[in-house]
Amino acid sequence: MISERDTPEPPLRAIRAFEAFAQHGSIADAAAELNITPSAVSHQLHLLESYIQTPLTMRKGRSLCLTDEGRDYYRSIHTAFTVLRSATRQAQERATLTQVTVGVTGLLGTGWLLPRLGRFMREHPDIGINVVYAMHGTYPSDSADLSIRFGAGRWPGCQATRLLAGAVVPVCTPAFADRHGPFKHARDLAQAPLVHDGDRARWAAWFAQAGVRPERLNGPLLEDAQLTLGAVLADLGVGLMRLALIEGELAAGRLTQPFEQRLDTGLDYYLCVREEDPPTEAATRLAEWILAESTAISAVPTARRAERPRHSG
Repeated sequence: MISERDTPEPPLRAIRAFEAFAQHGSIADAAAELNITPSAVSHQLHLLESYIQTPLTMRKGRSLCLTDEGRDYYRSIHTAFTVLRSATRQAQERATLTQVTVGVTGLLGTGWLLPRLGRFMREHPDIGINVVYAMHGTYPSDSADLSIRFGAGRWPGCQATRLLAGAVVPVCTPAFADRHGPFKHARDLAQAPLVHDGDRARWAAWFAQAGVRPERLNGPLLEDAQLTLGAVLADLGVGLMRLALIEGELAAGRLTQPFEQRLDTGLDYYLCVREEDPPTEAATRLAEWILAESTAISAVPTARRAERPRHSG
């Protein structure tokens, strides 16, 4: 038995000549496409038939046409050439794009950046965008051109520009509010199930700011804001969330904000670039656009973003 490894490589130039002939139905047209002589096309066709040991063409009067085997073979290789051409075209298109990588945290990406990113891509079709997760914690291994980080704004080796406020507000689903409310005073929330993002200290601080001392802070503890949002939407409790990251949920009516009272933890979102590696012109354009978007959204009144009645805490 002859193995695939023992089989000689097929004559690719001959196969390409056959594909061109089969597509045009003419030796002359195939020669024009390939920029070779008609006799060279004929030679390549004979070479391919000798290799396959099957006639792929036959004479009908003065014309050369495909045999049944030739038509079957053309259908098979045409698919392969289509894939090759598509892959080559995509590689060429990627080569013409200036790539910019931006690192984000989960909910910041899905709740704020991605819903806006389409506008930038339409306005800047020459820039290719790669969105990755920003490295957690102190971001020691972040190699993105730009990164949107959450913290106090101080990271060694990075220039940070404040982007979005990190203050949190209580939110829940309308169904949850109907079932556990009405929430007329902050102390009413102390009787409801709560969802905790990262630790339970945030809710304790919110209640302390409202002058309430709950007996206990019940409810599940979630690792990050993405999981916290999922828990709130699943009616597991009231969560403390950042308005800019849930504006779509509020506008669609999937979430409601029962109190205006905000808790500012001193931590915000910052747009960061590495000081040792100045951003490219494309990265600078994206950074300027991101900052402009944050300015635009911060200018929109809270009531317009949520569009639901609230009670003062």
